[in-house]
Amino acid sequence: MDYGQTKPVHAGPEDGWHGVIGPGSRFPPESGRYHLYIGYFCPFAHRANLVRVLKGLESAIDISVVKAYPKGEAGWSFPGANGPDDTYEDSTPDKLFGSKYLHEVYFRADENYKGRYSVPMLWDIKDGTIVNNESLEMLRWLQTGFNGILPRGSLQRELTLYPKHLRAEIDEVSKWLTRDLNSGVYKAGFARDQAAYEEGVIPVFAALNQLEQLIHKNGGPYVLGEELTELDILAYPTVIRFDVVYVQHFKCNLGTIRGNYPVIHEWLKNLYWNVEGFRKTTNFKHIKENYTKSHSDINPLAITPLGPFPDIEDSVNLDFGHIRPGVVAHPAVLEKQRGLPDI
Repeated sequence: MDYGQTKPVHAGPEDGWHGVIGPGSRFPPESGRYHLYIGYFCPFAHRANLVRVLKGLESAIDISVVKAYPKGEAGWSFPGANGPDDTYEDSTPDKLFGSKYLHEVYFRADENYKGRYSVPMLWDIKDGTIVNNESLEMLRWLQTGFNGILPRGSLQRELTLYPKHLRAEIDEVSKWLTRDLNSGVYKAGFARDQAAYEEGVIPVFAALNQLEQLIHKNGGPYVLGEELTELDILAYPTVIRFDVVYVQHFKCNLGTIRGNYPVIHEWLKNLYWNVEGFRKTTNFKHIKENYTKSHSDINPLAITPLGPFPDIEDSVNLDFGHIRPGVVAHPAVLEKQRGLPDI
């Protein structure tokens, strides 16, 4: 991978941060130099934290975890922001600066910053600045940027989620997967009228129909078959949230993963129960309470549903060849799916 910086790390107050960690970069790989800010609720932060764990970088990159709610006008907060009784299970203080709010850390890097105070965000302790706060960029270079400090011959060092022989297919699938599924649930959930909702929700299920067929065609256990790739990392944080949040909270109720997509369901359960890192980085309490208690316009009483129960089912069937693929056969969904690239 080319670790040269192809765009400014931070072009100004309206821009995010786009730094790259790797040999020869402004940000060289060093254990203990970088700190990752995340929220367990956020599917985009989930990507970065998942790659961090899969690559064996937990001791090299520590994390601070914001509370799942409330967000408020000041943005995401850390425990203690509202006094000593302000605690939240599995969140942490800001381990670097003891900040009350995440925006305080952003202003340390740029006091005039006008963008979003989002997670994930990676901080350079040595230079006192933000490295990157774009999850798709982190997903790509975290795979290889720290390889020089990992043990030679280790599985973690050898792991790449973007292998050369699969890059063309990964690039093609990731376009509709990120557009129609990852972003689609938000387009449906935050819609302000019926037309916008339908425009958002129909591509979600077209993408799920397509993903169901793709995993089945390739025989599992991963999206492209026997190799874990970026596509699994892109799909998992959205799919693991689907039944527990998006179905009811974002009105994505044309179907459920466990009820309508048997192939995706087994793929999901296998990752959660059998692949190191996936269960560890998944926190259902943070996920459910963030959405249901942070969006007062969608859920004004902030009541968190008890279901579905369980959050994820067990007993994994990896005989994908004998699973009949499911489909949500709504006419508009099928029409939208026909516009996706052939698998």
